[in-house]
Amino acid sequence: MFDLLRRKAGRMAIGTFRSNVWDPVLIICQIVSMQCQYIVTLGIWVHLLNVLCGYNTTIDQLFTQADKGLFTEGPGKANTMAYALNCLTSALGLWIIVGRTKQCLDFSLTTHVIHFVTCWIVNGHLPHTVSWWILNLVGVTLMTVLGEFLCMRSEIKAIPLGMGSKVDL
Repeated sequence: MFDLLRRKAGRMAIGTFRSNVWDPVLIICQIVSMQCQYIVTLGIWVHLLNVLCGYNTTIDQLFTQADKGLFTEGPGKANTMAYALNCLTSALGLWIIVGRTKQCLDFSLTTHVIHFVTCWIVNGHLPHTVSWWILNLVGVTLMTVLGEFLCMRSEIKAIPLGMGSKVDL
């Protein structure tokens, strides 16, 4: 019985770069990990920039849209910068947690959609400011592009392309 399963698994893996087996437990764990990473690093960036700028830090800064004006004075600039830096940090999270170029857009959108739903629940209404939407659209774009860049570099590094090594075909 076990020998049959081993032979069947061996045939599935031959000739493929990666296994295409759908693993829902892995996907759910990656989604939860990305969401935790996103919120924790967002909190760190918000707190760090508020301390540097001399503003008070509140948990509302993670989920409300009131002070995320792109061109406002005060904490709005610090929060906008925190969201931008968090997207760069989350791209590193994509590289470490997901590690696949093809999945970066999926996980980036999933992370931002879950954050959108959380903001909707916390605020009791849909975010309605243009600056909030612009900030999150730019965030998805930054996170996806940088995450794909990092993952692509790792995937290409695994393929030997040197002229000195000959392969007997």
